[in-house]
Amino acid sequence: MRAVDIIEKKRDRVALSKDEIEFFVRGYTDGSIPDYQAAAWAMAIVLNGMTSQETADLTLAMAHSGDALDLSGVVDIVLDKHSTGGVGDKTTLVVEPIVAACGLPVGKMSGRGLGFSGGTLDKMESIPGYRTDLTKEEFLKQLKTIGVVLTGQTGDLAPADGKLYALRDVTGTVPSLPLIASSIMSKKIAAGAQRIVLDVKLGLGAFMPDLESARALAESMVNIAKLADRQAVALLSDMNQPLGQAVGNALEVKEAIETLNGGGPADFREHALEVASQLVLLGEAAPDEKKARELATEALESGRALERFRQLVEAQGGDLAYVDDPEKLPKAGIVEEVPAPQSGYLREINAKIVGETSVALGAGREKKGDEIDLAVGVIVHHNVGDKLEEGQPLFTIHANDRAKLEQAREHLLSAHTWSDSPVEPLPLFYGIVK
Repeated sequence: MRAVDIIEKKRDRVALSKDEIEFFVRGYTDGSIPDYQAAAWAMAIVLNGMTSQETADLTLAMAHSGDALDLSGVVDIVLDKHSTGGVGDKTTLVVEPIVAACGLPVGKMSGRGLGFSGGTLDKMESIPGYRTDLTKEEFLKQLKTIGVVLTGQTGDLAPADGKLYALRDVTGTVPSLPLIASSIMSKKIAAGAQRIVLDVKLGLGAFMPDLESARALAESMVNIAKLADRQAVALLSDMNQPLGQAVGNALEVKEAIETLNGGGPADFREHALEVASQLVLLGEAAPDEKKARELATEALESGRALERFRQLVEAQGGDLAYVDDPEKLPKAGIVEEVPAPQSGYLREINAKIVGETSVALGAGREKKGDEIDLAVGVIVHHNVGDKLEEGQPLFTIHANDRAKLEQAREHLLSAHTWSDSPVEPLPLFYGIVK
């Protein structure tokens, strides 16, 4: 069996066998198949897709490319959540502590920034000392002792996905339903979570542009979970505009901490509570959605979720002084507030443009191995449908380079479009797939 034959087969739109997929995944993991062949293979998948069976086989091949955690002897049930990626999506930082505060263990392996979508691990590394490289033994011990873990993929858990994830980011092969579905679900399966809530984004700032494609991805992942003897539900959520106000690593951590303290933007708080409620329901800590929502809200408003977040940070080596006083988090050298250039109603705040602008400021990676500037980013002060008067604050840029700030201002102004007549606010969610 040769890698080039498998690439050509997929190029010619022929379905790959389970053995061929396992051969390619194994070869890329051990280094016998180089990056350039893996990139060609990934591009062939982007262009020609995969069948449901191929996607399931790819998921399981990546999940089994290293060790797989068996959590059954550690806790009775383990929950996980995953977002398909969005702009300003710091949901995990609030949802995990809420669910853990409801008495349900949450063990999560997260990723780095991908394209214009920020990465949870990059955000958490804004807190000095926070470790994202827990070993398998540390993962299990922490899950058992405090019931909440947020780390990166260890070297021996789904290593194939770790390599492919980084490669896709810099080879134009991110927006592919089979690659996204298999990447997400391979991590979930390898990390041992039995019940999973999937936050599937759609719109301008998502990899799924519309409801139809988002639903297809959601159904694919829910089906994969079923084949792997897991339970999953998927929320279909809006990403036409940024979620919350903060876009950028330290800025998003600060906003998440504000939310755990009872503040934060209303849309972000509502989104986090809905995702948390679905996890509480899936974990059978509540008999119905109404009770699940009550438990999640109480965990947030009582301060118990904040305390769980502090426990998480402390357990993974983070400096709690930065949680207790978020003003200590990394700050940009240049901060500029930009006023609304006109009066009217906001018709659109293009999340993709906002995300790409944040990356250009240094908050994300343009090529593999790029260092991230944790301090830079954007604060978007309004939502679609808001009425503004000329001169009101529209957005604030946090930059460490004057030339990049000038470019960012123009791009962000172009992301905002206006209407003279009232505009309906965007929904947070479009439905759920079970």
